[in-house]
Amino acid sequence: MAKAKLQYQCSECGATAPKWAGQCPDCNAWNTLIEVIAESTGTRSSRFREHQATPAEVCFLSAVDTVKSPRLSSGMMELDRAIGGGLVSGSVILLGGDPGIGKSTMLLQVLSAISTATSTSTLYVSGEESAQQISLRGQRLGLALDRIRLLTENNIERILSVASTEKPGVMVIDSIQTMYTEMLQSAPGAVAQVRECAGQLVRFAKQTDTTVLLAGHVTKEGTLAGPRVLEHMVDTVLYFEGDTGSRYRVVRAVKNRYGAVNELGVFAMTDKGLREVSNPSAIFLSQHKEQVSGSVVMVTREGTRPLLVEVQALVDGSHLSNPRRVTVGLEQNRLAMLLAVLHRHAGIATYDQDVFVNVVGGVKITETAADLAVVMAVISSLKNTPLPRDLVVFGEVGLAGEIRPIQNGPERLNEAVKHGFKQAIIPQANSPRHGIKGLNITIVNRLSDALGKF
Repeated sequence: MAKAKLQYQCSECGATAPKWAGQCPDCNAWNTLIEVIAESTGTRSSRFREHQATPAEVCFLSAVDTVKSPRLSSGMMELDRAIGGGLVSGSVILLGGDPGIGKSTMLLQVLSAISTATSTSTLYVSGEESAQQISLRGQRLGLALDRIRLLTENNIERILSVASTEKPGVMVIDSIQTMYTEMLQSAPGAVAQVRECAGQLVRFAKQTDTTVLLAGHVTKEGTLAGPRVLEHMVDTVLYFEGDTGSRYRVVRAVKNRYGAVNELGVFAMTDKGLREVSNPSAIFLSQHKEQVSGSVVMVTREGTRPLLVEVQALVDGSHLSNPRRVTVGLEQNRLAMLLAVLHRHAGIATYDQDVFVNVVGGVKITETAADLAVVMAVISSLKNTPLPRDLVVFGEVGLAGEIRPIQNGPERLNEAVKHGFKQAIIPQANSPRHGIKGLNITIVNRLSDALGKF
């Protein structure tokens, strides 16, 4: 195969150069020149003639055929929930996560379930492990392996050649950072290699209606390795979250062209692989035998699913000039803001106290509905006053000390009732018109109203 002509392009301004340099000659940015394939004039001319011969047709958007193709179940209801109801033909799904968190295990389980329950052909392409390693993992997990076809290859041209012959309905690439194309001279995992290989896989998926699942590495900051354009090219981006020392794993959708974002799937890692957690709220609630201070239960919403989680706070005297503010599962700057509101509008100072806030179970809360729960947990720990065990709290705290409403209040209250909670402190605008049977609701407008519980 003839080598393609290469050039270097600046990722900041788009300028091209015939050879690599540390600084872009146009925008003067450092270390931004990356290797790309140069398109010759003859190639551009031939493509222009092809486009002139078969011009694209303009049509009205209302005339587009929108007949839905049935989704293919992955065999895991929690994964189907995260991706919007099942696998879509021709879609490309990127699954990223820390090393050892269970990406390869999940993808192998998905292929085993699909090949067993349906007549869809599958192909597992591994660029990291040998055939013996993958077979041993499948046998250890007790999976049906007789219908899963395996290819151990790194070259993307050979992979697509085999895939064109085998015609799989679902294909797994493990992982995209280990693939390379012969058109580029850089090593596998380089920015240009990842982008070009992903581009070829996306084109193959769209042209053949093949569902492609990509496993992706993450950096030490927790983001997907490679160019940011990788996430723009694929249809769905899933993040595998959780501590490798814990048995629970969370799959979160941060991009989805076929469903809602921020959907959540909860799994437990066992000796037989990943198992679905049918009642996720149970793992996020601690089972205290007696009332403890600094513990408050709130109802968060992940995608379309309400979840009950326990927010714990520990306030202790500090001997440092700058007291510590530590959060796990919450934004640290948000905690600093809430402590300032607590001081200004409630007269409760924590400038000489270390404040630690933790969300039980490893879940990450990004919405402002946790504000009121965090404030009440901090006060409960500071005053060493336990709150009722059957109390649930949610609401946003404003800088003026007001309690602001949040979305989907009635659904959160109904979820709390299902788990046996009998009391709730909520913003006034979230109060249901006809009440909820078995739930005593307390309405608060200001932060001072909520402090009446202490």
